[in-house]
Amino acid sequence: MSGPLGLSWRLLRGGGRRGLLGAGLTMAAVAVCTALLLFAVVANLGFQDRAGREAWRNPVPAASGAVAVQAVRTDYVRDRWITVVDLAALGPQASPPPGLDRFPAPGEVWFSPGLAELASELPAAQLAARFPGRRGGTIGDEALVYPGELVVVRGQAADSPVMKATSSDDSRGGAVPTRISGFAGRTTEDAVGYSALGLIASVLMVVPLLVFGGAAARLTVARRDRRLAALRLVGASPGQVVAMTVWEAVITAFGGAVLGTALYGLLTPLLARIEIKGGPWFLADVWPGVLPTLAVLVAVPLLVGVSAVVGLRRVVVSPLGVARRETPPAMRFLRVVALLAALAAVPLLGRGSGAGVGVVAAAVGGAFLCVNLAGPWVVALIGRITTRTARSPARLLAGRRLTDDPRSAWRTVSGVALTGFVAGFIGLLAPGDVVFEGPRAELRLAVPAARAAEVTAEARERLSAADVRAVVGLISKNGREGGTGTGGGQKVITISVGGTGTAATGSAPEEPVDMAAVDRARTALEGLVPGHGATSAADDDRLSAQVLGDIGTGTVIVLAVSFLVAIASAGITAASSVLDRRETYALLRLAGTPLEVLDAARRAETLIPLTVMGGGTIAAGAFCALPFAAVAMNVTGAVILLVCVALGFAGVIGAGAASAPLLRSVTANPAPRPD
Repeated sequence: MSGPLGLSWRLLRGGGRRGLLGAGLTMAAVAVCTALLLFAVVANLGFQDRAGREAWRNPVPAASGAVAVQAVRTDYVRDRWITVVDLAALGPQASPPPGLDRFPAPGEVWFSPGLAELASELPAAQLAARFPGRRGGTIGDEALVYPGELVVVRGQAADSPVMKATSSDDSRGGAVPTRISGFAGRTTEDAVGYSALGLIASVLMVVPLLVFGGAAARLTVARRDRRLAALRLVGASPGQVVAMTVWEAVITAFGGAVLGTALYGLLTPLLARIEIKGGPWFLADVWPGVLPTLAVLVAVPLLVGVSAVVGLRRVVVSPLGVARRETPPAMRFLRVVALLAALAAVPLLGRGSGAGVGVVAAAVGGAFLCVNLAGPWVVALIGRITTRTARSPARLLAGRRLTDDPRSAWRTVSGVALTGFVAGFIGLLAPGDVVFEGPRAELRLAVPAARAAEVTAEARERLSAADVRAVVGLISKNGREGGTGTGGGQKVITISVGGTGTAATGSAPEEPVDMAAVDRARTALEGLVPGHGATSAADDDRLSAQVLGDIGTGTVIVLAVSFLVAIASAGITAASSVLDRRETYALLRLAGTPLEVLDAARRAETLIPLTVMGGGTIAAGAFCALPFAAVAMNVTGAVILLVCVALGFAGVIGAGAASAPLLRSVTANPAPRPD
């Protein structure tokens, strides 16, 4: 190799043990950044894949040329829901739905693998008897949202009662019999909601990763600046300096990106077990694919290279100043103005503003980035205040260091500070504990008012034949016992499974719920009212409870990613900072400064800005969440904030302690070392 690339490679290899350690720290930082960035990308692609596999169950009415009739409703077993799809062909040209190798004939039943397994485990009277008919086959994975999902497809005749239902009381939406021309379907509303939440979560994960990736390019920046400044002084052109910097950063970053991709590949089986929207993920959902992976492998080294070049302005413009280690000019207050402007724009995008989720995500991400932009300016201000109020050598050294190089100090605490922003944002939006309000043994079944007495009598007979002890009553749609019924000419049969009182009162039985008896009752009542199944109040609550539970899971995931970034950032940048200042530390030690004072100063220059910036970023995150919060902060949100603060401080203190042996090592021999 020749030219800037060859020189960069020789300088990288010839940097000695500590030079290789600095390169290793950069590779480790890039590896962590790459692995987590792939996870953030997958968070969006996976929800899109799920939405595509679910769309066929959300039929679109045919404008003309209908080939089939499709109806969809939800049934329940053991507190899990079953998606029931009824299909009737209108002619031989009907193509099969996804996951089936042929269109189901009338009387055929197709089970998903999860439903087939559950039907074989439970007694037939609790599940399998609900779906009588000959088994047509097994539904393929391309028709399922997640592994183990419970789905059944039933073949019907076009004139069967099920395909003539005119209403649906499905709490998950469902679909009345619809004439369709194909199974393209459309994205469901809950899939759109999950994609929106995934986008917001990605922003909260990606922005710290971008900051961390940019910081990775500036690890051991002082060592590299001095080396490049020396080359500049002996005649290297600005273009050569830039080229050498880019190649050195890209070589190191590409190695870290490859390691990060391999690390993510090893973690995919564990990530696939995370349960969202009812179940875990297919392995294909948690792997981004060839093109997105290649894009990340290109984007991460490019980000690191650009970030390294941005930091070269001092070397190119004033190499002599770098060689003399002059203090860089102070940063401008414009950074804080940009942050205040970004925070002021967020309340304008709250509920009722009509802004799309992409605009909201961009606004929150912009505020997030502006926090990072203003961080060094605030650190410099903290340094000046610390210097003026110092009452000990350690605090004086810490204050001077914060003032002289606020960017380096900010890189050490930025991970935890940005995690504080995430915690403040999520803490106000985190859902509280989810509780099922409705009784699980009180089943309901809507019936036409004209057939109410007849259907009620048949319900009693079926339950008796199934050996289910239950009290059956009849109420109107408005809840009054024996009412005339309004609401479209319907009444509601109430079934208190295992109850001894009057089911019409709506009171839950006092004895423990026998879920096996509830499932036998559901099976016995299947088909009593075509297109309708017996449900409970708990069934109605289950969807909202799942969404709230998934938001809680997403909160934990986002915070876990943020903490990984924060802890990795604190540890790697702390070690890199020691390497950058090894000559300064060694000379101070040689001048008689106790090692304990140096270590105390190093801790102070981290903990002082962290205390101020941590509280400020938490407040900024909570402020950005205010326009989207429906209620005030709950106990769960308060606990999240407290845990974040505790873990953040513990992580930074632990990272500082881990680099203490390195400090002792670099101060042991003050002799200059060639890079």
